[in-house]
Amino acid sequence: MERLSVADRVQCVVVGAGVVGLAVARALALQGREVLVLEAEGAIGTQTSARSSEVVHSGLYYPTGSLKALLCVQGRALLYDYCRQRGIPHSRCGKLIVATSLRQADALRVLAAQGEANGVGDLQWLDGASARRLEPQLACHAALLSPSTGIVDSHALMLALQADLEQQGAMVVLRTRVERVARVRGMLRLHTQDGAQLETAWLVNAAGLDAVKLARHTEGLSAAFIPQAFYAKGNYFACGVRAPFSRLIYPLPEAAGLGVHLTLDLAGQARFGPDVQWVDDPSDLHVDARRARVFYGEVRRYWPGLPDGALLPAYAGMRPKIQGQGGPAADFAIQGPNVHGVPGLVNLLGIESPGLTSCLAIGAHVAGLLHGG
Repeated sequence: MERLSVADRVQCVVVGAGVVGLAVARALALQGREVLVLEAEGAIGTQTSARSSEVVHSGLYYPTGSLKALLCVQGRALLYDYCRQRGIPHSRCGKLIVATSLRQADALRVLAAQGEANGVGDLQWLDGASARRLEPQLACHAALLSPSTGIVDSHALMLALQADLEQQGAMVVLRTRVERVARVRGMLRLHTQDGAQLETAWLVNAAGLDAVKLARHTEGLSAAFIPQAFYAKGNYFACGVRAPFSRLIYPLPEAAGLGVHLTLDLAGQARFGPDVQWVDDPSDLHVDARRARVFYGEVRRYWPGLPDGALLPAYAGMRPKIQGQGGPAADFAIQGPNVHGVPGLVNLLGIESPGLTSCLAIGAHVAGLLHGG
């Protein structure tokens, strides 16, 4: 739908039609709830969801017991099942996380233990020779094979989620930006940019890059529950030659990201990224071709044969961070009324990677928070 043309009261509203917002709306609609999804842009999934690596993560990177770890492991299983059931293009191609020195091998063993503690039970330790038998052009001292890592067509996934929720009677309304939320007579009243007003009993703020801003403009929400928003741009470079790899190749993770890795699309074409570039403007999505110099150095640590001139500026994505440069990595912040005390409100803040992998599990988690409400 293009315009808000519904009654002035609806049971549930989800703000944001990215992959997470659509998954949440689908979960609520499947509970039999009346659901409206409000999206500021002219199409679904045009921001963070459309500018990712489209990787299905196994769940090995995140602190044990964190929401990222729990929802990624749950979400990965749900996502693969959903893709099979709905015919969504995907591939369980696997991933190699590489250690390029003996010193890095120790860190890789720590990562392997982290994954096992998180319930990722299929990780395989490979020495350099074993890794090269799988990927002959790979340079490494050792590698960790994650067979359950894969890739998915994120746009096809979002279209399937939208179709499911609409089949249950829910609606997606585009070009409708929610600017503030008031509390009126036990309801939450949404004020949109075009002057419309809508009351709801349940509001899920899944606005991605704008989620913290909307939280700040929500009446009655204590500032103690509103983190500062930070933006970490991730630049991607395409590969102008055919890469000789059939699996994803990752270096050891960095403080704010997973390193400049090699991913594949469903046609087998390679791309590299994302890096981490802290910016103040979340709309800054220009890829500076000069950053290729750093990319060549990073990639050649595990693919020495990368030819000169092969890297071409592709696109950039934006991570909705809730911790700044140099700070410890933040967990997903999924705050319901039991946390912040505002009846009917659920805020989803800092939903970056592995948000795509976790989307169905996040949907179920949020639906559980609202169960019986």
